Amino acid sequence: MRKRSVILALAVLLCFLLALNRLEQGADDQGKQRLEDALRRTAVACYATEGFYPPDVDYMVRNYGLHYDEAVYQVYYEIFASNLMPEITVVERQP
Repeated sequence: MRKRSVILALAVLLCFLLALNRLEQGADDQGKQRLEDALRRTAVACYATEGFYPPDVDYMVRNYGLHYDEAVYQVYYEIFASNLMPEITVVERQP
């Protein structure tokens, strides 16, 4: 009977740890998506205000107050022309 209780407790602990891992992964994905959305909104705001898309992410940080944790996220910002929406990709950095 005691052996069964230990096995049950271990199974519950394993399920809890797996659920926690999925929850953390979901939070990480949401953070990445929120940053991508913020970058796009800021780029569009710049286009609407100044008539061109920002040349780089630093421009948005300096002129539009965009903030993000550079230690956590890597931003790839590729602009083709000042009047075409840039391609924006956010990748989470590995610790």
